[in-house]
Amino acid sequence: MRDEIVAAVKAAGVVGAGGAGFPTHVKINASVEIVIVNGAECEPLLRAHQQIMAAESRKMVLGLKSVMLATGAKCGYIGLKRKYEEATQNLQSAIKQMGDQEIQLFFLPDIYPAGDEQVLVHEVTGRIVPEGGIPLHVGVVVVNVETLVNIANALEGKGVTEKYVTVGGAVAKPVTLKVPIGMKVEELIALAGGALANPYAVIDGGPMMGKIITPDAPVTKTTGGILVLPVDHSLITQKSTTWQMIANRAKAVCCNCLACTDVCPRHLLGHSLEPHRIMQAIGKGQIGQSDIFSRALLCSECGACDTFGCSMGLSPRRVNAELKKQLGKAGIKNPHNNNPKQVLATRGNRLIPTKRLTARLGISQYDVEAPLSTKEIIVQEVMLPLSQHIGAPAKAIVKVGDKVTKGDLIGVIPEGAVVGANLHASISGQIVKVDTSIGIRAV
Repeated sequence: MRDEIVAAVKAAGVVGAGGAGFPTHVKINASVEIVIVNGAECEPLLRAHQQIMAAESRKMVLGLKSVMLATGAKCGYIGLKRKYEEATQNLQSAIKQMGDQEIQLFFLPDIYPAGDEQVLVHEVTGRIVPEGGIPLHVGVVVVNVETLVNIANALEGKGVTEKYVTVGGAVAKPVTLKVPIGMKVEELIALAGGALANPYAVIDGGPMMGKIITPDAPVTKTTGGILVLPVDHSLITQKSTTWQMIANRAKAVCCNCLACTDVCPRHLLGHSLEPHRIMQAIGKGQIGQSDIFSRALLCSECGACDTFGCSMGLSPRRVNAELKKQLGKAGIKNPHNNNPKQVLATRGNRLIPTKRLTARLGISQYDVEAPLSTKEIIVQEVMLPLSQHIGAPAKAIVKVGDKVTKGDLIGVIPEGAVVGANLHASISGQIVKVDTSIGIRAV
């Protein structure tokens, strides 16, 4: 049974629908005790996951059952928040109709980052993932909500061609849409009634971990949210600050108050990550302190340290991200493997309420509903990057001038690649470009 499910998921090009996009056929080809569905959607302003859980509850449960069959898991938990009332009702109904007693809902606290894999694992199971580890190390696989829907579709022979995306922030009509992968972001903004700010900036993802992109960028398999904000908003300013300025501020301003460490989710789980010590080492020019700097490899880059912890406008998160890059280039891997047996005693008092975070970010005015639209989205052209996931980019198997139908295989995992994902046409039309992306124009 596992082989059939894994093969179908691999053929369909399913990857994690959020985050880095780890190929799902690799993740579920394992033996675990528990499968946890990440329905936390803890990033402010995002709505897609709660909309999917409400609209595609039966298909989602089918996807979960498939993952449990593939991994041999005896228990499945759907982690979500009580405030997702419609999703809760529909999921409970779907589970009851299927008579599945091995699947149950688990209600998470309304905190950030409840959707972090390691935080989620601890909240649901009480287990702590070791430093530098993954949920698999404690007998758990964590799967994204939309990924489960794609798995259910894969078992029907359907490739991944569409993406649920919340379009929010400074737009006239915040909305959640199901759109073809490869569609331009600026077209999504137009479907949300257009930007209310001029000039504006665009964040791909949530306000905490999202990245600034250009409006002509394409929707990918991992795009979960598109947020529009005025270019002078503090979030945009922070994300646009150069690394050199970040480093100079760290050296000149950090007073080692411990506020960043006090709210660090990984530190609170008992990991030896202490952002203030890394900032202190940079301030003192202790470049040779490899043990201190290598602890940056334990950072999830959730941003709790800079957006909620630091009152000086510094960014330990950006410092850690840069250190991770430098350590990677130097071939240095994580040397830390401490296995905490319990979380810090202060953890319960350090959790970050989502509402407070939203206010701290200065985006409360944009915290509104973004209802799911059932309207079919038709576009004239898409641009599908060959790399939309961790691992080797897909290898194009089409050429300019070829005609394709939506769902056709157009890119495959390169021979010899350990990690990769297939790519399918998201619209019907003619191939107009093949390089690092495949362009398709409707005809």
